[in-house]
Amino acid sequence: MTKGYLILETGEEFAGDWIGEEKEIAGEVVFNTSMTGYQEMLTDPSYAGQILTFCYPLIGNYGISANNEESNQPAVSAVISSEACEEPSHYESETSFSAELKKAGIPGLAQVDTRALVAAIRKHRTVRGKLVFSSDKQISGWGEYPDGALVRGVSVTEPEVYGKGEQHIVMMDFGYKKSILDYLLKQECKVTVVPYHTTAEQIKNLDPDGIVLSNGPGDPEELKGIYPVIKELTETYPTLGICLGHQLIALAYGAETEKMPFGHRGGNHPVKDVLTGKVCMTSQNHGYVVKEESLDSAEFEVLFRNVNDKSLEGIRHVSLPVQSVQFHPEAHPGPSDTEYIFTEFIQQVTNAKGGAAYAEAK
Repeated sequence: MTKGYLILETGEEFAGDWIGEEKEIAGEVVFNTSMTGYQEMLTDPSYAGQILTFCYPLIGNYGISANNEESNQPAVSAVISSEACEEPSHYESETSFSAELKKAGIPGLAQVDTRALVAAIRKHRTVRGKLVFSSDKQISGWGEYPDGALVRGVSVTEPEVYGKGEQHIVMMDFGYKKSILDYLLKQECKVTVVPYHTTAEQIKNLDPDGIVLSNGPGDPEELKGIYPVIKELTETYPTLGICLGHQLIALAYGAETEKMPFGHRGGNHPVKDVLTGKVCMTSQNHGYVVKEESLDSAEFEVLFRNVNDKSLEGIRHVSLPVQSVQFHPEAHPGPSDTEYIFTEFIQQVTNAKGGAAYAEAK
C-alpha cells in the first residue's frame, strides 16, 4: 500500500494508507460519530469541500449499494478511516468502499489513528488539513473556496420535476439529500427541484403549493443575495427549511448564525421539543448554528433545542405556516421520531391551498 499523510494546519501529522484515488487534496477536516451510513455520508452534498473522518473504526463492511445513495455521486472531498473493509458482506452490496472512492475520484486514507485525529479536531475546533504523499512536503493553500462556490457545485443547474400529485412542492436546491425528495414523493407530491439562485418570480410562475429549502454545504451567510427571495417565498407559501434551509430562513428574517466549535455530525443527537418536553433522536450534519438571542421573538417561536449544548434546533413563525429544523427529519435515526415534521408540513400545504391560511395570518 502507498503511504500517505494528513497534515493539519495546526502542525499535527497522521500517517495512513491511500485508498480510492491517490491524489493530494485540502479541505476542512470534520468527523461523524455514526456507526452506520457511511455511503449516505459519502453522497451527502453537505460534505462538499470537507475531509470526512469516520469515528466508527470499521468502514465498508456491508459494501456499497445504489439504494443508499443521497445524490448521484459522492460529494465529500476526501475520507479518513481507521479500517476500510475490502471484502464486504451484504446481499445488496455491489462494490467495495474503496472501489467506490476510486470510481468517483475521491482520495482517502485508511489505517489512521482516528481517535487521535478526532481529539485534535476537538482541541483546535475548526481545523483544515491536506492529504499529501510526503510528510515533509511544503503546503500551499488549505482548501478555501470562494463565497457560494460549494453550493454552486452541488445544486442542480436546471429545474427537475419528479412525481405526480395534488400538492406541488418546489424545493430550492442548496445540495439536497435524495431522502428528502423520496419522502415528499412518498406523500404523493409533485416535486420540482430548482437551482438555489432561482428568483421568487420564477418560482411563483411554477405555481407551487409549498416550498422546501434544502440542506447544503458551507457558510449560510455567503448566500446573502437570496435572503430577499426566501423572505418573499415564506410570506407567500407554506415553507419548510431543513439544515442550511433552516439557517437561511432565520437569516432572511434578520437573525444571525455562527460557526460551531466542531459541528454536529452524527445519527444520535438528542433534541428536545420545547412545547411537549419530548426528546427525539436526530441525524445531523452542520457546522453553523442560528444564534437564538438574535431571533426576533415577535416573529418566531423556538420549537427545538439540542439537549447536549442547548443550541437552537428548530423554529416556527408565529402567524405564517413556516417552520424549520436544524436536523434531518428524513434520516429516521429514531427511527421515526421526527417524521411528523413532514406530515405537519404537508398538512399546512393542504390547509393553505388557495391562500386561505395567509389571508387568516394577515
